[in-house]
Amino acid sequence: MPAAGDRRSVWRQLGQFALVGVLAFASYLFISHFFLQSVRVVGISMAPTLHDADRYLLNRWVFHLRDPRPADIVVLRDPLDQGCSVKRVIAVPGDTVYLRDGILYVNGKRMEEPYLLPGTATFTMSRSNDQIFRCAKDEYFVLGDNRNNSVDSRQYGPVPRWRILGLIVH
Repeated sequence: MPAAGDRRSVWRQLGQFALVGVLAFASYLFISHFFLQSVRVVGISMAPTLHDADRYLLNRWVFHLRDPRPADIVVLRDPLDQGCSVKRVIAVPGDTVYLRDGILYVNGKRMEEPYLLPGTATFTMSRSNDQIFRCAKDEYFVLGDNRNNSVDSRQYGPVPRWRILGLIVH
């Protein structure tokens, strides 16, 4: 029969083990919610840059240190279905976006987009051949790189900053 001191020692070790497990799990939850999170791309709206089912890290902390910038690839809470979407930032607060005949202009200048396949057009999603958007304070215009297969700011307009969850690290 084990002595009472031995039983207390076993219970103390089990308690310490449980405490370490709880602290490890809490640390994981804290880090994955506020700093880094693994995300999987679902769909083809960011092809050819990101592909369906590929995994990336989402930096959730970076936008506490700086604002989103043009060309950043971000995860946002989609205004239409409240799901998560991956898009590219095209314009920032104060910018004007103009779409005409498949050409994208930001602040009156034709947008150079080296990340797109040559000849990729950016058409409006309306019956009109041209469309204009203005990004107000704390609003961002986002597009998918696969312009023919992306639901983005052409449908729902500029997105408020609070919808942007973080930066894709690729």
